[in-house]
Amino acid sequence: MGDAVTTPPTLALRDVRKSFGPIEVLHGVDLELRAGEVLALIGENGAGKSTTMKILAGYQGATSGRILLDGEEVTFASLHDGEEAGIVMIHQEFNIAEQLTVEQNIFLGRELRRGWLLDKKKMRQLTRDYLDRVNCDVDPNARVSTLSNSDKQMVEIAKALSRDARILIMDEPTAVLTAQETDVLFDQVRALKKAGTAILFTSHKLGEVAEIADQVTILRDGSVVHDGPAAEVSEDEMATAMVGRDVSDLFPDKPDTPPGEVMMRVEGLTVPGYAEDIGFELRRGEILGIAGLIGSGRTEAMEGLCGLRPASARLVEIGGKAADIRRPKDARDHGLCYLTEDRKLRGLLLGMGLRVNLTLQALDRFGGFLIDKAAEERALDAAIEAFDIRAGQRDVAVGNLSGGNQQKLLLAKVMQTEPSILIVDEPTRGIDIGTKQQIYAYLRNLAAQGHGIVMISSEMQEVIGLSDRVMVMRSGRSAGILSGDEIGEDAIVRRAMGVGADMNGKVA
Repeated sequence: MGDAVTTPPTLALRDVRKSFGPIEVLHGVDLELRAGEVLALIGENGAGKSTTMKILAGYQGATSGRILLDGEEVTFASLHDGEEAGIVMIHQEFNIAEQLTVEQNIFLGRELRRGWLLDKKKMRQLTRDYLDRVNCDVDPNARVSTLSNSDKQMVEIAKALSRDARILIMDEPTAVLTAQETDVLFDQVRALKKAGTAILFTSHKLGEVAEIADQVTILRDGSVVHDGPAAEVSEDEMATAMVGRDVSDLFPDKPDTPPGEVMMRVEGLTVPGYAEDIGFELRRGEILGIAGLIGSGRTEAMEGLCGLRPASARLVEIGGKAADIRRPKDARDHGLCYLTEDRKLRGLLLGMGLRVNLTLQALDRFGGFLIDKAAEERALDAAIEAFDIRAGQRDVAVGNLSGGNQQKLLLAKVMQTEPSILIVDEPTRGIDIGTKQQIYAYLRNLAAQGHGIVMISSEMQEVIGLSDRVMVMRSGRSAGILSGDEIGEDAIVRRAMGVGADMNGKVA
């Protein structure tokens, strides 16, 4: 015990402040990373986590304060200086070259040579070894652009392992991983701990924090509001400290009254290679959850329904009338709109400002040949207020917003088309608990106003807590629809995995 107290932390911040122009975003942050420990750094989107991590790794300089490495003050002029000191960061946004192979990414800038030539055999073998450590069965020669998001994340982790880091900073490493992949990652984290690596871990999934962290530091609005052993703070206490209010009632109450008339009826929806013979009804005022394992065809089925990929159906009926949907505009014309799970690549123009992003999908409402920018600004005023979008400056590039504010902007953008039916895909992925609470309340309010909502989600508690009915998908087919007291984790998992009764795929 004495050594733990007297030995200086491997990496520490002391009274660190960071300003962008006149705005200070970190206010005297203290933080310690110790060898063989996992420190969870948590907080809402915009709390200052990413800025803190970038300062630790050398991506950004602090405005004031000190960085201590093994008790000695250091200055990192660049990320290269950080890596030279043994600090490796796994980014929330993939930091890999899409057009290069997995092997080339692992050794980019550190290629092994045998004389004048690249030692490709050695690099290929080591790449396979690093991938095996994280149970990632991809071809080292595969182009990264062809991989799934979860495989890309595993490549990022393998790349970090290849650097033998003394200090590993993991920014939302599980955001795109399945539960099984997360277990594999945590096994590797425990092995690194045992080997003496100091690890900083961020996640919005507080259950993961409780499972893997030794210490917890909580940021709110750029200040540390809690710091101490993970075992001494509950998940509810973490959440309350993060947002500054009680979030025990995360999900709004479900309505006591039954939903209204059928708004949309789908029969025989087929998306070649992904989904077959899907059928369901959506009623006015209802939230229909779609659950299933990754790869079950949930997203592809709904993209096909909205004209985003080739699909066919025996019947699509909206508002009692047949709807022929071949492209997204057809869906919008019928009052059906889709909110993508990938807000960064497919949902928003990250280099553009809020106004342009907000109105892009509904430009016909803001003029013809010439756009009425004053009307766009009024729409932005209304969206900022209605969705609590916190941007600091209205002309800031959307890519500089926190994930939660990006998601709220994307939701506001979709609602500009005034849909009667909204399909939301992973509405709270990578979002803090406070913003989740806001989005859940907004979706429930939309339903109460008479909209119909289809929600695809990989978060079990989200599906259970928000859905009035749940359609479970398995291997591209419906494995049944649950309602009322039937909605529970056991029933959903059994259908998703093909275990137990009611596996005939019929729609309830």
